Amino acid sequence: MLYGGDERYRLKQEIVLGIGGVRMLEALDFKIAKYHMNEGHSSLLTLELLRKNNINADEVKDLCIFTTHTPVEAAFDKFPYDLVNELLGERFPIDVLKEYGGRDRLNMTLLALNLSKYTNGVTKTHMEYSRKLFPGHLIMSVTNGVHSYTWTCQYFRELFDKYIPGWANEPELLVRVGPIPDKEIWEAHLKAKRDLLEFIKKRTGVELDINTLTLGFARRATAYKRATLIFSDLERLRELNRRGRLQLVFAGKAHPRDTGGKLMIKEIHNYMAQLKDEVKIVYLENYNMEMAARLTSGVDVWLNTPLPPLEASGTSGMKAAHNGVINFSVLDGWWIEGCVEGVTGWAIGPPPDEPLEEHERRRRELRDLYNKLEYLIIPTFYERRDRWINMMSNSIGKVAYYFNSHRMMRRYVTEAYLL
Repeated sequence: MLYGGDERYRLKQEIVLGIGGVRMLEALDFKIAKYHMNEGHSSLLTLELLRKNNINADEVKDLCIFTTHTPVEAAFDKFPYDLVNELLGERFPIDVLKEYGGRDRLNMTLLALNLSKYTNGVTKTHMEYSRKLFPGHLIMSVTNGVHSYTWTCQYFRELFDKYIPGWANEPELLVRVGPIPDKEIWEAHLKAKRDLLEFIKKRTGVELDINTLTLGFARRATAYKRATLIFSDLERLRELNRRGRLQLVFAGKAHPRDTGGKLMIKEIHNYMAQLKDEVKIVYLENYNMEMAARLTSGVDVWLNTPLPPLEASGTSGMKAAHNGVINFSVLDGWWIEGCVEGVTGWAIGPPPDEPLEEHERRRRELRDLYNKLEYLIIPTFYERRDRWINMMSNSIGKVAYYFNSHRMMRRYVTEAYLL
């Protein structure tokens, strides 16, 4: 149960994951050169390593790597020491825990930071933000990537096999997308789009049009993702739809205790009712990996509107790019590194490091959101198909070729694992 239970249950999970994980690997006779902690949930493994190495912190640091995945301090697990002492007993001295995990409460992120030789954020901007959250710690960056073969749909796999042999094992070869004829890129996209629309009809009974510009938004439903931003001005959205027909496809689950996320889903359904018979909008239930793969390959534009700087990375847009889907996103997380305006996609609003009052930032975001849809995205899709396909090609050759797990793992191996 990932999201269930109380603080006590959560700490028990992390004891099993961290301490139990080390002991399980030892029992299986694995020889571990490095322990890589992704987020602080497993950081109690450092206690087991301290115990095994006579509380020698330097030896433990040589064994540990830590990647933080969130810029939200409230998301870092913290536990009261009376609970920690009750569940761990005297095997792990509290004074040692307080030295490395914080004086007031056991901060799992701080524990991992203090006992790892290499620490990183998951994008360059996340690295900078994490350094502000944890001053005095050397935090590097390794930008996330997605597994290319997994997230490339069948039709683009076949196309890449034909024109770029070896791409699945060396995704950087996708930079050679140029010679693929526009016609074949568009045909592969239409096949993926048709699959998605058939899937939607089967799930919801709603029949979408394959020739209509289709925007997709699918991710964990939580307030900072701002899934409802596009509904900020309904009359403007109606005008856009008259300029060039739009279809919107939403999906995503909320954390069971995320009231704001659940309310956001309800709001989207309310907007769907208000725009009924004008703009076709669907919300797909029971979001999972299979659905995510259909969405990131079948829509025309991938929409992402997080509240900066809360998007540490994001990966759905990387998945979309592998299928020639064009990104239209707020400049946060990975998109700061991937966006070449009008070439690989479009940005929404100013960069997060530009000092602005919140109301001004939101005004500029909404201006970009609606103006770029009206004056760039809709006209290009409907009137300049050659230009649109060129941007699809750029999504593959300038985004997917780099934002993949092969590149990411090479970075970890050379910069962290071989230290």
